[in-house]
Amino acid sequence: MSNMLEITLVKSTIGATEKQCAVVRGLGLRRLHQTVSLVDTPETRGMVNKINHMLKVK
Repeated sequence: MSNMLEITLVKSTIGATEKQCAVVRGLGLRRLHQTVSLVDTPETRGMVNKINHMLKVK
């Protein structure tokens, strides 16, 4: 089984660009301090790298 990433949104999307908001929605995050578990793939890593200042990743 692949490694899983636990991704938590720690910064609001207010003031973020439309592309950054789209990435947050694409990761499945809807509200602050919500955590989702996603498979560690290159696509997920790329999305996390785009908005790494808004996330906490385990």
